[in-house]
Amino acid sequence: MRLLTSTLTPTILLCLLITTLPRPSIGDDTLTSAQSLDDDDDGKTLISAGGSFALGFFSPTGTDNRYVGIWYNKISVCTAVWVANRLRPLTNRHGSLKLLANGTLEVTDENSTVLWSSTSSAAVRNPVAQLLDDGNLVVRSAADDESNASFAWQSFDYPTDSLLPGMKVGWNLTTGFNRQLSSWTSTIDPAPGDFTLGIDLEGDPQLLEWSSFSSEQGTKQPKWRGGPWNGLGFSGIPQMQSYNMFSLRFTADDQEVVYWFEMLDPTFVSRLVVNQSGALRRVVWVENDRLWNPIWESPVDWCDDEISPCGQNGVCDAESSLRCACVTGFRPANPTSWNLRDGTDGCARKTALDCKNGTDGFFLLRGVKLPDTSRSTVDWSTTVSAGQCRARCLGDCSCTAYAQANISGRGSGCITWTGNLTDLRLYGNGGQELYVRLAAADLRECSLA
Repeated sequence: MRLLTSTLTPTILLCLLITTLPRPSIGDDTLTSAQSLDDDDDGKTLISAGGSFALGFFSPTGTDNRYVGIWYNKISVCTAVWVANRLRPLTNRHGSLKLLANGTLEVTDENSTVLWSSTSSAAVRNPVAQLLDDGNLVVRSAADDESNASFAWQSFDYPTDSLLPGMKVGWNLTTGFNRQLSSWTSTIDPAPGDFTLGIDLEGDPQLLEWSSFSSEQGTKQPKWRGGPWNGLGFSGIPQMQSYNMFSLRFTADDQEVVYWFEMLDPTFVSRLVVNQSGALRRVVWVENDRLWNPIWESPVDWCDDEISPCGQNGVCDAESSLRCACVTGFRPANPTSWNLRDGTDGCARKTALDCKNGTDGFFLLRGVKLPDTSRSTVDWSTTVSAGQCRARCLGDCSCTAYAQANISGRGSGCITWTGNLTDLRLYGNGGQELYVRLAAADLRECSLA
């Protein structure tokens, strides 16, 4: 897999790795309710059992504010992957991280003012906080073994800007709990910024990034769409199909809708991060160059700069000088704007559908990012064939397009759309097949062309 060269400066952190707290009874990766991790103790930290991660107080370069965070312990450029007191930093070196007798973690200042605390559904008897070697800080009972413990609380449920191997993004449908990545405000301020990344549950669940930067109402607005899961990756990230160092996972059932990944080669260190500018990156650590090298990033081109730049029923093509094209069987809704390279008004049908007489058919678009699935219906059943999916769409007068939900193997499942198709784009490599419903007259025109 080709590595992209990064020209962007990573966030450098002042992480003090001088010594560790003595743990005669438990170990250097754990904290009990009888102990505290103090910022004025010469940079003492918790170190995970395998030495992969450290937890302690740090300051981002450019500020003296102090935060409790987790960073890579074996990487020469200190990189924080999780921050506790994002909203309320310490302004001096007189803070503490404590574990209360009920299992609650607290970050306090010199006046014992609580700057941050964890939450848990139930109190824990004889609790310990442990930093695991995957970077997860957990609270559990000391009587439980970490391999089979039911954690009362874990940092993986409250990600900041980084998705680590084994960490999930998405929904617990039983509790309604939602895990999302959120950017830092700036390189020196880890407070939640303008950008979040998560799973949208509407229709066929899809990966979305939201922005509050341009929202006057203070609500998040969709900024970038990764599309639905297609069995190999997200439809809007065809590069995922070429990843050979990861095991990519997606679960959508009655209990959860989540995405996560695992490393197939433990010698590689990788994470998915949303930065303070809203860029998404899959990065791999290159020790020889002492940098995080992106192997994928978005926006890739102008088609990714915003959602649906070519409007409804329009197709974005980054390799075309025209940029936007109408789906076959459609024409520009606003020809004047279209000729001025403004495709936001999209495209309208040339000929109305004729479901009643059963003369409609389908035009095949190849190598595309599937359109927005928030108004779609999905059937993930492995017994549903492409032919059955086509019949379902033809049998529903409101259906305007269909595609297979899972393109791995021989393909299976069915996604059907109603109404206009938005946020379509072409890919030079990769992409999927989409069948767009057209009237018979427009299909004949296609065959003559």
